Amino acid sequence: MFWVTALVFLFSAALTGVARAYALRRGLMDRPNSRSAHTIATPRGGGVAFVLVYLSALIGSFFFPLDGVRLAEEFLVALLFGGGLVALIGFIDDHRHLPARLRFPVHVAAAVVAVWVLGVPPITIATWIATDGWWLRVLFVVALAWLLNLYNFMDGIDGIAGLQAIAVLCEGAAILMLNQSALEAAYWLLLPASAVAGFLLWNWPPAKIFMGDAASGFIGFSLGVFALYTANHYPISIWSWLILLGVFAVDATWTLGVRVLRGERWYEAHADHAYQILARRRQALNDDAGMPIEQARAEAHKWVVLRMLLINLFWLLPLAWLASVAPSYGWLLTLIAFLPLSLLAWRLARISHQTDRKNG
Repeated sequence: MFWVTALVFLFSAALTGVARAYALRRGLMDRPNSRSAHTIATPRGGGVAFVLVYLSALIGSFFFPLDGVRLAEEFLVALLFGGGLVALIGFIDDHRHLPARLRFPVHVAAAVVAVWVLGVPPITIATWIATDGWWLRVLFVVALAWLLNLYNFMDGIDGIAGLQAIAVLCEGAAILMLNQSALEAAYWLLLPASAVAGFLLWNWPPAKIFMGDAASGFIGFSLGVFALYTANHYPISIWSWLILLGVFAVDATWTLGVRVLRGERWYEAHADHAYQILARRRQALNDDAGMPIEQARAEAHKWVVLRMLLINLFWLLPLAWLASVAPSYGWLLTLIAFLPLSLLAWRLARISHQTDRKNG
């Protein structure tokens, strides 16, 4: 059944090219401003291609199961209806820039659908185990709504959202196979990874098209759905998924907290994330080295996203695997995983704030 992932990759890459032509024809361009990480107008909304390809593959897998492995109905419903809502409101936003007060209720509704259909996995902290309850369901609805929004916030430089999704999905699949040789579960994770990889061919620095809100929100929501479903049915802890999402979770949450404490409008677009600060600092070094401006930008983005990948592989993945085999210590392993990431975000935010005050 893994040959299907190759077809999904090819269809996704081809359809992204079609989406780029559509964006150019309709004038769907992301034009540079003071917060932008790019310097030339670039087509946006290309991620809708892998969303369509992936959902089509899911529907096909449900009605025509491969090797006797059939997709669970609740998994399909959560992604098709909940994910479809997120993608639809994001697609409209890509065309008309909807305000947050219109988007947020849809995000919450999608999260409610996912939690209602999939249920909630147990949360283990030492000897205490929470298995269900209204407060736990509310917690997961809030977490899922936050996850899909933070993924949108973190899609600010070329390749970062796509590569992070591929890394998290492949690492989750690796943990499942290590723990139980659960090939069918790994397949359901590698399928979206291959769809995103097809898009990443176009989005790799220097990006020829941007992902757009329809796809970034869908990825964040889907990762939450995968976490809920697999933590309920397979030997992987919800703590493992939280650790794997650490780079994005820490950066987005830390930055939001800092902006709230400063009294800034946290819901408005900005360029204060740690990865954005790193990209600007690296680009400045490239500029000083005499690189042309577009090359300096592209190389800076590559530098950031590849180091993010190294953090995922050599820091977060081993801790996530440990959390899957010792879930009672998952909370402690999550703290250990997040500590250096939080220190890095704090340090970069401090440097950026001092620089702004000096220049301002």
